[in-house]
Amino acid sequence: MRNLTLRQLRSIQAIDHHGTIAAASRQLGLTAPAVTLQVKQLEDDCGLALFDRTREGMRLTVAGAAVLEAANAIETTLRALSDEILAIKGVRSGTIRLGVVSTAKYFAPRLIAAFRREYPAIEIKLTVGNRLEIIRDLKSYQLDIALMGRPPIEFPVEAMVFGDHPLVMISAPEHPLAKARDIDRARLLKETIIIREPGSGTRASLEGFFAGHPGELDEVSVEMGSNETIKQAVMAGLGIAFISAHTIAFEVEMGRLVILDVEHLPIRRQWHAVGRKERMPAPAEIAFKEFLVKRGAVHLPLLGKLYPAEGMVAEG
Repeated sequence: MRNLTLRQLRSIQAIDHHGTIAAASRQLGLTAPAVTLQVKQLEDDCGLALFDRTREGMRLTVAGAAVLEAANAIETTLRALSDEILAIKGVRSGTIRLGVVSTAKYFAPRLIAAFRREYPAIEIKLTVGNRLEIIRDLKSYQLDIALMGRPPIEFPVEAMVFGDHPLVMISAPEHPLAKARDIDRARLLKETIIIREPGSGTRASLEGFFAGHPGELDEVSVEMGSNETIKQAVMAGLGIAFISAHTIAFEVEMGRLVILDVEHLPIRRQWHAVGRKERMPAPAEIAFKEFLVKRGAVHLPLLGKLYPAEGMVAEG
């Protein structure tokens, strides 16, 4: 494999992205036969086919997926090297591909704005997705840094804590539990509980909270795919929900949602900045991580209180 070239690797990346050699050649500024030759030479060196030729287009084989992962890693390392050279020259610039889970989108713009006031020449390209999507993009080197609650365990990462992440139970202000105190798990399970999709960090925390009541959560839960949908459903009176406190600061302040006083809540998790362990971080990434550790928590949404000021003891 020592004879492979960047042009060959970039051909693999382009074909995987576009699905056809013709489209890949247009992106690369090469002729279709030239791109075909790059792939054939690499396949000859590997001794394996890198693509299956199908009616729907070119599809990576297992060997092709391994080559693509290496190509992405090399491309990321070269970009970091370019930023490092600029830093040595005294240029405080660069680009960060930042991914955030959907819960973090409520504060990510504030973090980015504060960081860019200090580093105006550093560009941040923001991607928002659910937990599985962000982990996928981080694994495939499509992201430099990801902000999430639980770091992935599927591949080696470095994770740094930059703030607390409280998870709470909410209801509409007129809900019977809105002014109750010391609500226990059994009482909550008498209500419709609106939950996130499987794979969500919030969903996993809620399932852990009700671990002592096996199967009961499934019987009373309704699944919805986004925090915004869940908030609207709760405000409409469709049920209660378990959600990140950082997603509801505005609605609580405006009196449209209330945080329930539940025994053993809030669950306190932490926000992490996560990157792949084996890759070399660029100077811009290092500066962003240092900013998060020093001042990231200051830019998280604040709630004046996590419980109602007054109420009664819940029944049951």
